[in-house]
Formats: sequence, C-alpha cells, structure tokens
Amino acid sequence: MPGSKTTVLVADSQPLIRGGLAALITAAPGVEVAGQAADGVEAVRLARALRPDVVLMDVHLPELDGLTATARILDGEPGPAPRVIILTTLDVDEHVAEALRCGASGFLLKEISPEGLLDAIRITAGGGRLFAPSVVRRLVEAYVGMPARPGAHADLAELTTRELEVLRLVATGAGNEAIAETLFIGEATVKTHLNRLMTKLGLTSRAQVVVLAYETGLVTPAAGR
Repeated sequence: MPGSKTTVLVADSQPLIRGGLAALITAAPGVEVAGQAADGVEAVRLARALRPDVVLMDVHLPELDGLTATARILDGEPGPAPRVIILTTLDVDEHVAEALRCGASGFLLKEISPEGLLDAIRITAGGGRLFAPSVVRRLVEAYVGMPARPGAHADLAELTTRELEVLRLVATGAGNEAIAETLFIGEATVKTHLNRLMTKLGLTSRAQVVVLAYETGLVTPAAGR
C-alpha cells in the first residue's frame, strides 16, 4: 500500500536496548514501532496480535528464548508471517544455525550502526535475506569438528542432479547470476531449480539451504571459502 510504513516489533529483555531500538525506529522515515516485548512469551503474543512486518528478536529472552519464540511465530500462523531478524551480541553464536532452521530472515550483531539496522529492516520487510556468504561460512566453521550427517535429510534423494548442483553452489555463497554462469543456464532457470529443491526439502529460506548443505556434508567449510 503506497505510503504505508513498515511496522516493527522490538523484543529485547534489556529496557535500555529495547527503548533505544524503539526510539531509533520511531525517528526514522518509513518505519514505525508496532510494539515492544520484554520476554519471549510476550513477543509471541504481540506478534500474533499486532501482525508486524518485522520482528527484531533478541536471542536471549526470559520466559521463552528468542529461538523458540521465533519458531512459534513462524509456525502455522494464518496470513503472511512477519520477517524475523535475530539480534545477538556474539559474532559466532551456537544458536544462530538453529535460528536459520526456524526460518528467521537474518541475524544482526547488536553493534550494527543505526543506519545499518534501518537498512536491514527495510531490506527484510521487502523480502530480502541478511545472511551474507561470509557470515554463513563463519557460522558453519564453528562446527568444523562436528561430523557430517549424510542421512540427516532423507529427502535429498528426491533432488535431481541439477538441483543438487544448485544446492551446492548456493551453499558456497554464490548468487543466482554466478550460479547461472557456472552451470551455463539462465537466472530464471536457477530460481526455478532453487524453488523446487526448497519445496522438496521443506525449506523456506536460502539460509536454510546453506545450513542443510553443510550439515549433510554436501559442502565442507574448506570448500566454501
């Protein structure tokens, strides 16, 4: 709707951070605060009641942690689900991979600049993802010592050879244009293969594709560098 603002729910246990985020959003054009939550239970309740476009979700919330709250917000709700951005103070957080599996649209470090946060909200609200290849690789490399689990996703057997090729290239951080050039196909065809493989695997984001590829051993951290 032309002229409408992007609504944001801020969920953070620390009043100073929560208030600061809310003040930043309130002062910016094109975005507005839909509500504020101090714990995970309240975040889920407000997300369902207010239907914000974006939820800024702290990982470490009382009552219900941010990951569980994210899963509940995104799981089976009628109508379009909000886009959830996970906020963390850690560069490599053991919980972030789980956030990707839950369907979060991205994650940000709390040290991000005000301009960067506002840009991230707008990008995410527009359907964008905030998992830069370098960030995903850092997360995966935290699990280098963990053995691959080839049987972790039996549905991989349903993928065509071309879909597996696309999956592997997505996991290395390649964009659609680069994948198209590598496989000598059009970008539209890349999107078609990606959408089909995500449907077969029950995935909802490119980030989840990356995590699955590393978990199942289709791509290794060394190969993804």
